[in-house]
Amino acid sequence: MAMPLRIDFVSDVACPWCVVGLRSLMKALDAVGDKVEAEIHFQPFELNPDMPPEGENTAQHVARKYGANPERSAASRNAIREHGEALGFNFNYSSESRIWNTFDAHRLLYWAGIEGRQLELKEALFAANFTEQKSTSDHDVLVGATKSAGLDAAKAKEVLESGAYTKEVRAEEDVWRNRGINAVPSVIFNQRWMIQGGQPPRVFEQAIRQIIDGSATAA
Repeated sequence: MAMPLRIDFVSDVACPWCVVGLRSLMKALDAVGDKVEAEIHFQPFELNPDMPPEGENTAQHVARKYGANPERSAASRNAIREHGEALGFNFNYSSESRIWNTFDAHRLLYWAGIEGRQLELKEALFAANFTEQKSTSDHDVLVGATKSAGLDAAKAKEVLESGAYTKEVRAEEDVWRNRGINAVPSVIFNQRWMIQGGQPPRVFEQAIRQIIDGSATAA
């Protein structure tokens, strides 16, 4: 009989390592197969809550926020690109790449959770941001992502224009911040065990198998 497994995936659609972490997690779940019945809940986290709608050039942002020089920044993007390729995801970085505000994307993800298509929308938003290099603060882009995810575009537009789920997303952000989450991705299993960062599939698979057989160390 499959073990129920709740997975809280705390992340931001502006976080490239969150793409790597999600792809790795999904590969791990495929490897485990029917031993678990996984239920993934995407929880909101904003890396740059004060980012203006027009965004900021990625290289300039990294230099300003983390003090990374151009060479180090380029090396990091190359590493991310290689990890993505290994997991079947294309990061199409260029000198014109930008980091955008993601709050409206999180509101749509909250709604998609109600509609039962949160994973599909999360993947569509990652593709729009990193593969297509489109703005996650542009409502037309967000509505397009909902179409790709099999959601009602008209309802998505209504959610965006009405400001729906603003309080709910803020409340969830506060919950995870108050639990000490200050980096993403943070992946919590059954509200007891956590893995952080864009880990390879084997790390997630090992953790899940340990949870199944009862050998996981209590957190």
